[in-house]
Order: sequence, then C-alpha cells, then structure tokens
Amino acid sequence: MRVAVISDVHANRVALDAVLDDMPDVDSILCAGDVVGYNPWPAECVAELRARDVPTVMGNHDRAVASDTTFRFNAMAAAGVKHAREKLDDDAMTWLSDLPDERTEFDGRVRLTHDHPRIQDKYTYPDEFEADFLDGEDVLVLGHTHVQGHRVFDEGIVMNPGSVGQPRDGDPRAAYAILDLDDLTVDERRVDYDIEAVVDAVTEAGLPERIGRRLYDGK
Repeated sequence: MRVAVISDVHANRVALDAVLDDMPDVDSILCAGDVVGYNPWPAECVAELRARDVPTVMGNHDRAVASDTTFRFNAMAAAGVKHAREKLDDDAMTWLSDLPDERTEFDGRVRLTHDHPRIQDKYTYPDEFEADFLDGEDVLVLGHTHVQGHRVFDEGIVMNPGSVGQPRDGDPRAAYAILDLDDLTVDERRVDYDIEAVVDAVTEAGLPERIGRRLYDGK
C-alpha cells in the first residue's frame, strides 16, 4: 500500500495543484495539518482536501482560524488567519473546527499529529526525532516545522513530509512524501511550482508581501 503524505499546505493552491499533479498512483492521501494560513486560497485548499476525503489533523493555523485567535502569531500569520476567516464559508469552517489533534489510520499502523506527539505547538525537527515518539504504530507523521525529513528506528518510522505551501528548509520546491506501508519506506519528493503566481496573488489579496517573497528562498 502506497500513501501520499502532505502537510502545511497553508492555502497555497498553486503548490497544492503541483503536488497533486506530480503525485503517483496511491491508495490514500494523508494530511498532517495547517491546510490554511498565510497564502491567498484557504477556501480552495479546504475544498480540495474535502473533495478527496483526505484524513487530516488540526494544525496551529487551522486552530487559530477556527477559534478566531492569533495569540503569539506574527503579523504575517495573523493576516493569514484574518484572510481565511473572510474567505471560508460555514461548511468549511465547520470542517476545520472538527479536525482532530491526532488520528490513526490503517488499523493503527499510521498516527498523525501536527506537532510534537506529546507537546502541542512544539517545533520538532527531523534531527530531534526519537524512537520513543512512537506508541505502537509503524509510522508517526508530524508537520509544523516545514522541514522535510524522516528517521527509521527498530520501532518504526518518524517522518515529516515537509511543507506543500511554504517550505522552510532552504528548498523552495513544494514538498511531500510517499509512504510505502508494505516495505516501510519513505520517498521524499519535491516539485517545482509557479512561485511568481503566488507572489502576485498575495499582493492582489492585500496580504503582507513577505508572505510571497519568502517562498523564493524556501524560508
């Protein structure tokens, strides 16, 4: 069984479309949260995941939009929350609000959470992954850092597919991963997309220009 794993779409429809176009045939898609925030297309990205019935967990930006709070958010993040709340209809807001903080799939073999498995909102980078993050599952999927990577332990795999819509590992290409549950391997993938189109849309939407400009550097 092959599973596509995405995270941190952050309302970047252009990057999401590029990832979906690049994606090989898979049995399922999973999302580790932050569908919305920052970029101009929150409604379109929510609609795409809903249409595909993608099992998704709640990220911190999803939670901020659902609860209308920007506590500890910088100006760019706060602007993305405000924009999402203006663009999402009631059905989309309900879907976002109902996302769980954690979920398991494939008879407990894969567990998804957005951030540290025991500490909400804690950034946990791939070089900090530990075997004791696993709790009986074969694969634990995290997001939040926007940094792609995975580690293989005797107990299983801890992985971050990277960010679709706002990579922060110095590579501006959209990131995702293919998880093979038959042989327990992870194929980390990157996809070019039209960053300039996103920059133009950020400006047109009246969002802070740096939201778009930072995409060129993958930061």
